[in-house]
Amino acid sequence: MKKIILSADSTCDLNHELIGHHNVNSFPYTILLDENTYKDNVDITPAEIFRVYSEKKILPKTSAINVAEYYSYFKPWIDDGYEIIHVNLGSALTSSYNNCCIVANELKGIYPIDSHNLSTGSALLVLKAANMIKEGLSAKEISDRLNSHRENIHMSFVLDTLDFLHAGGRCSRTSSLGANLLKIKPVINVDNKSGAMDLGNKYRGTLNKVIVKYINDKLSSYDNINKENIFIVHSGIDSEYIELAKNTILEHTDFKKIHVTIASCTISCHCGPNTLGIAFETK
Repeated sequence: MKKIILSADSTCDLNHELIGHHNVNSFPYTILLDENTYKDNVDITPAEIFRVYSEKKILPKTSAINVAEYYSYFKPWIDDGYEIIHVNLGSALTSSYNNCCIVANELKGIYPIDSHNLSTGSALLVLKAANMIKEGLSAKEISDRLNSHRENIHMSFVLDTLDFLHAGGRCSRTSSLGANLLKIKPVINVDNKSGAMDLGNKYRGTLNKVIVKYINDKLSSYDNINKENIFIVHSGIDSEYIELAKNTILEHTDFKKIHVTIASCTISCHCGPNTLGIAFETK
């Protein structure tokens, strides 16, 4: 059986500890900001994006990973006799998955996985793949199981402001102003059957009250939660809110591991600062 390389788009938002522990390789998206080009989470961070927006009202453009980039990235491993499991940002949100499939058709031994998800929703698939590699499953078996498992992953996040969705053309200025004035904080859910994003509950109040309500509502929606892992992902938020989220999770469900990670620039630039989300699995 061939050895397997585990890889993912950088938008899976795994932290450095998990990347090192599970030997995950990742390829960054390209960020275009203020006439400069950066590699996501390599030489630019969400904090820098928010600073530029605050000073100049400029949002970045993100560039999907193209065919040539994937080809150059994968080919040395294929030439060395490896097979590759690569988890992509959901195809409903980017052309990267389709570009990855084009390369996989040419370089045999690559298994692109459409996560039907984003951020740490796809990270949960990466961790599942890592465990299956350790168990000795073949790349084909891992690919089949990941594709079957996608609908067991639940990813959502709550926004502190609609300013960035408005700036990116995803909501009207009237909606943005109204939500901010009324202190409405909407939840965005990821549809794990398609990867599209849908509007969920709209909470009203301070961020600390909303975070508690949001997490309790999400975890109460399922009675078959897998208690192995849960992710808290944020775009840059005070540590007090992270601790509040951790405590709320543990008061509701006794997860073995709570992972905290910062969302990539590709994700954060659409959400804005103080965004916080959770991702978990059901059985």
